[in-house]
Amino acid sequence: MTPPRAFVVGWPIAQSRSPLIHGHWLKIHRLSGSYEGLAVPPDEIEAFLAGLPGSTRVGGNVTVPYKAIAHRLASERDAVAEATGAVNTLWIEDGKLCGSNTDGPGFLANLDENAVGWDTRPGDAVVLGSGGAAAAVGWGLKARGFHVHLANRTLSHAEALAKRLGPGVSAHEWRALPSLLRQAHLLVNTTTLGMIGKEALEIDLKPLRDGALVTDVVYVPLETPLLASARARGLATVDGLGMLLHQAVPGFERWFGVRPTVTAELRRLVLADLGVAA
Repeated sequence: MTPPRAFVVGWPIAQSRSPLIHGHWLKIHRLSGSYEGLAVPPDEIEAFLAGLPGSTRVGGNVTVPYKAIAHRLASERDAVAEATGAVNTLWIEDGKLCGSNTDGPGFLANLDENAVGWDTRPGDAVVLGSGGAAAAVGWGLKARGFHVHLANRTLSHAEALAKRLGPGVSAHEWRALPSLLRQAHLLVNTTTLGMIGKEALEIDLKPLRDGALVTDVVYVPLETPLLASARARGLATVDGLGMLLHQAVPGFERWFGVRPTVTAELRRLVLADLGVAA
């Protein structure tokens, strides 16, 4: 039997840590198979994805900027992919290209691991942004019983996402943040603000209620300015690396038949690759 071959596809692809993560799990579980990063240019991506059924590949991950295209080309999609309009995990089943979005479950698993009990008494959650990450996070928080407030600098984008996610999700202008934070149990940044090379995320956390949890999907730097400010205020924080690690679990299980575990060893491995001390 030919060893299973999986991949991550994007443009560019050098920034992806997925080959490192899946390569680690293949080694730990002593499995035959491979996982590689593929840089496919925009004018070739549709042909590449459409040709997966019948190819020698069992599936793979999709990263920026192709998650919406993967959603459109997948013959079958799970509920998370339908709700978010994005696919980041592909597999072949009965000759069909199937797609899932594991970012939402990965976000939830990260909080479950690092902020035990965070959803015991769900209330209001403020999500900064309106892109793909906001869609996945919004889906996850809604599934756990939170009312999700999307705050975005372009209100129409937040309104479109709120409409897609349905009841329990509302859209707000950026200037509404002070009043939104007063009621928030949870604050999540899904924008690229605060990432190395991007603009700083500058918001005043003073209105945020004591006991609120603050998390960021950005993991470079590991402690973003938002998380540093929250920690200085005495608030609990969770960094974004765990979301990256946990979202990879379902795909590996589908392609290689073993459900891997997110461990401290894996986290240290990725941090070392990022040039960050564990």
